[in-house]
Amino acid sequence: MMRGFLLCSLLLLAPHWTEVAGQEGEPEPKTPCANWMGGAPGYPGHNGLPGRDGKDGKDGLKGEKGEEGMQGPKGDPGEAGIPGKEGPRGFPGYPGQKGDKGEGAFIYRSAFSVGLTDRAPHPNVPIRFTKIYYNEQKHYDAATGKFFCTIPGTYYFTYHLTVYLTDVKVSLYKKDRAVMFTYDQFQKNNVDQASGSILLHLSSGDEVWLQVYGEGDNNGIYADNVNDSTFMGFLLYPDMDGR
Repeated sequence: MMRGFLLCSLLLLAPHWTEVAGQEGEPEPKTPCANWMGGAPGYPGHNGLPGRDGKDGKDGLKGEKGEEGMQGPKGDPGEAGIPGKEGPRGFPGYPGQKGDKGEGAFIYRSAFSVGLTDRAPHPNVPIRFTKIYYNEQKHYDAATGKFFCTIPGTYYFTYHLTVYLTDVKVSLYKKDRAVMFTYDQFQKNNVDQASGSILLHLSSGDEVWLQVYGEGDNNGIYADNVNDSTFMGFLLYPDMDGR
């Protein structure tokens, strides 16, 4: 068998070399020997190395709108913005309902107004004004001629005296001390007037009155049916601290 194989090889190679010299590139004729020489198929080779990445392709057409996703969690509150401009003024509202009646505040009252009925009062003692014009709170005592303070506060006192027949010297007292003096000199054949007024702060228990002072003929205070001599006083405002 080996001899046959060598012989066939020599027969095949001799014509081939001759033809190659004259005709290059002519295909080798198919012969039965050639078919007899075909070998068995080899094993597949190993996979080659991956090639390089190609260039990016062109963008495709815009796809259809997808379905709406689920609502996400609530975010953190943002920072307060700048206050906006003031809006237009609104219309007035409807009147509210009438409130309940409140308790009345306590009103402090203390006042008196009196007149003289006797002529020529005695000097150096309180003048007793017995004609009562107003004494609702009974703070003036006609028997003594004194005003008695029961509400501490600031008071206003005033007097208007008719002067006749002789001079008048009169003083206003507070707590056994003269705080104001008035003098009027009588003019003959005439009726004169003497007056005075003062603001005093009084404490509870203080007393105020008028009296003729000095010795001699100085008690010309006069009153009749057409001429009056009056004395009055009233509380301006009370002390709120109870002095």
